[in-house]
This record gives sequence, structure tokens and C-alpha cells, in this order.
Amino acid sequence: MDTIKKLSAKIRDVKDFPKPGIVFKDITPILSDSELCKEITQLMVERYKSQNIDAVVGIESRGFLFGMLLAYELNIPFVPIRKAGKLPFRTVKHSYELEYGSATMEIHEDAIQKGWNVIIHDDLLATGGTAEAAAQLVNALGGNVKGFSFLIDLTFLKGKEMLTKYSPNIDALISY
Repeated sequence: MDTIKKLSAKIRDVKDFPKPGIVFKDITPILSDSELCKEITQLMVERYKSQNIDAVVGIESRGFLFGMLLAYELNIPFVPIRKAGKLPFRTVKHSYELEYGSATMEIHEDAIQKGWNVIIHDDLLATGGTAEAAAQLVNALGGNVKGFSFLIDLTFLKGKEMLTKYSPNIDALISY
């Protein structure tokens, strides 16, 4: 079975989470399959290894899982973007609206060097609000968003439309 089919088979639907009417795409079953995790990481590495990327930015918290593996395999820095109040050093903040509330994300003010080419990684692209907030934080520090990397794209929510103004390179391993 190829990697994408294995990935699809491991994603679990959780109905009514985090609120009624939402079907949450749970990637945690993937994490119990170390071989599949290696295969997913290698698929992402192949897509980015020749793109002159200086850092991978991972969005809290599930974006840390494969974002860190991707950065490690590319031998480049990993930069976390976290919810407000979670980073210990001076930060730059961005507030935005979600499909079920609002949030504020932060990045350390010294996490990205001016001119760095960055891939922003998260587990899932829904409406694009969180990834857009990450792109705005990268831009605020003088970085260039070279692309976005996701395991899953919920295409019916049209998140890509929001992100194309930052980069036309929006990649997901699987789409629903």
C-alpha cells in the first residue's frame, strides 16, 4: 500500500469535536506507526529539498510533530509558532478569527532572520486563518513564505484561497 493510502487509512474522524457539527480529522493514530511517520517525512523532504528553504515554521501543536521532522531531515532550523503566553522570550503577536472563536499566535522576535525562505507547516488546512496568522508573523520578522505544507487539506473550506497571497506553493498530502 502506498504512503498516501496508509495515511488516509490512519486518519480518524471524530464527530462533534471541538463543537457540535464539526468532524475533526485526528492524526494521532498516525503517530503509532513509526514506519508511516518515516514515509510521510520522506515525502515532504522530497518536495522541499531543492527549494532553498532556510527554516521550517511549525504551528502549535500538531504542526510541531512533522514540522520538526521535516526541519531535521532538511538540516535546517525549526521555528515554533505558539499560542499567546507560551513562549518565554520577547515575541511578536498576531490575533485572528477562527471558524469557532479567536486566537492569538506568537513567535520569538529573533526566530527568523531577515530574508530567510520559510515553509510553514501544520497538520491540517481548514479555513486558512491560523496559517495566514503564521505567514503574517513570518513576514513581520522579514522572512519570505516560500510555501505551506499540510498533511490534510479540507478543500471545501477553501483555505488555499486565503494563503495564495503569501505563496502559490500550498501542498497537502491528502485532501477531503
